Amino acid sequence: MLESLLAVGGLMLLRDSVEWEGRSLLKALVKKSALRGEQVHVLGCEVSEEEFREGFDSNINSRLVYHDLFRDPLSWSKPGKALPGGPLEALRALDKRTVSGPATIALDSLSWLLHHLPCPTLCQTLHALSRQDSCPGDTPPGEQVRVLGLLHEELHGPGPLGALSSLAQTEVTLSGMMGQASAQILCRRPRQRPTHQTQWFSILPDFSLELQAEPPLESQPRSDPHTPSVDPTTHLTFNLHLSKKEREAKDSLTLPFQFSSEKQQALLRPGLGQATSHIFYEPDAYDDLDQEDPDDDLDV
Repeated sequence: MLESLLAVGGLMLLRDSVEWEGRSLLKALVKKSALRGEQVHVLGCEVSEEEFREGFDSNINSRLVYHDLFRDPLSWSKPGKALPGGPLEALRALDKRTVSGPATIALDSLSWLLHHLPCPTLCQTLHALSRQDSCPGDTPPGEQVRVLGLLHEELHGPGPLGALSSLAQTEVTLSGMMGQASAQILCRRPRQRPTHQTQWFSILPDFSLELQAEPPLESQPRSDPHTPSVDPTTHLTFNLHLSKKEREAKDSLTLPFQFSSEKQQALLRPGLGQATSHIFYEPDAYDDLDQEDPDDDLDV
């Protein structure tokens, strides 16, 4: 699924976090694009060119065009050279350098650009850069421009995140479990319903992408047969089991709320010498003894 996303143009957001970094995935996708024979432009803002190129072989490095905003982002050391207009002009220059042929533009990172450019200005530039002004189908596959934007989502509020999300055709949110990375992929296509998919993957030292069909299984610890078993009831302050004498005493005990047959007989048949009681009733003048109409006194 991750590899097939490279066949689609537009903006792809790589949303990472402190726990799951996304630069390795960005470099893996850059390598895939270079091997496909595309023009690959990298706008480096957070790390040096040497650090970004580290791990690529000479064949991949020779195909990368690196635009360095890391050493001198505002062109203070060499005014009028390299990138005289700062980050905004650097982004617009990328659009002019990818006139013909399929191209991939890697932004490392969108978070850095958001801290140096207003959010509306950045969104407008990304919109133009990813060729979203043209109607779907007008751009031939050989002219598609793909923008890979690394975004540290923990650094931004819901406003900038929502604006960039509305521009993106694809969002890849990195997560994982037990040291294995996964990607939550949201794809938006014209006149189609958005699709969601989870892809487990690993990145090799040479930044090759290795996809996995299923999440990793947690290895179960094996018990050592030579390790003596420990009784968890050894140091308890109460007994969990009854001895034979304790069980017999428990069974022979009559609880006060138990209504046994002996107690019932004792209540029904008083023994000798016990006084019996009687109830004497003398009707009152207002007592109604008419059994046919017991409610006669209610004047209903």
